[in-house]
Amino acid sequence: MLGNHRAYATIPASDIDRAKRWYEEKLAFKPSVEEDFGSIYQTADGTFFLLYPTEHAGKAPNTLMSLTSADIDADVAALKQKGVTFLDFDEGDLKTVDSIAAIGDFRGAWFRDSEGNILSIGDPPPT
Repeated sequence: MLGNHRAYATIPASDIDRAKRWYEEKLAFKPSVEEDFGSIYQTADGTFFLLYPTEHAGKAPNTLMSLTSADIDADVAALKQKGVTFLDFDEGDLKTVDSIAAIGDFRGAWFRDSEGNILSIGDPPPT
């Protein structure tokens, strides 16, 4: 029923102004639409995400949004230069080396935004 619908990430922000500054300064995103309910950010290939104000930001223990990368090593290095701190893992098959984990053929890295939400960057998923 919904298999042919587009999907988008919704990311909570306890301090929307701080979050908007972080997404612009660290990830180079600028809102394309700003409404009372939040800010919409365009990403590649017609995709987007919503950053919205709520007191519940940073409470999810899982990844809220993943960004694809053609060169994860370069992107991780560039994000570190901007002050982004990456999460390190050493749990079962999930082990990071220089902030990047290899899971089969997939490589990824995880970090938190200004609100404590977990984001990731990695190889595009197989389609």
